[in-house]
Amino acid sequence: QLQLVESGGGLVQVGESLRLSCLASEFTLAKHPIGWFRQAPGKDREGVSCISSSGVNTRYADSVKGRFTISRDNAKNTVYLQMNSLKPEDTAVYYCAAKNFNPCVLSPVLNDYWGQGTQVTVSS
Repeated sequence: QLQLVESGGGLVQVGESLRLSCLASEFTLAKHPIGWFRQAPGKDREGVSCISSSGVNTRYADSVKGRFTISRDNAKNTVYLQMNSLKPEDTAVYYCAAKNFNPCVLSPVLNDYWGQGTQVTVSS
């Protein structure tokens, strides 16, 4: 059973930072490109960032470029999303997802395995 577990969400003020973690269990994360996605109430799930299996290639949504950084530590079977300068519009449930093959993509429908999500709330 392939499992992904997100952590690191919480309630922060505008301009503050959070680091989300996505831990894989029961499989080797290093073989998979990983994406971070988010879904706000009443909105569709959207891609935030993704990273190739090796970590060489990354992609970001325009709305988070320059503020969010994705990285991975394959030895720890973990992918991170560092979120700086948070805004109220970043409030959402954040999910990580794994894809079977490179390249990573920001389209939710093309990812194969999903975590349960972690809530991020940015208060003004």
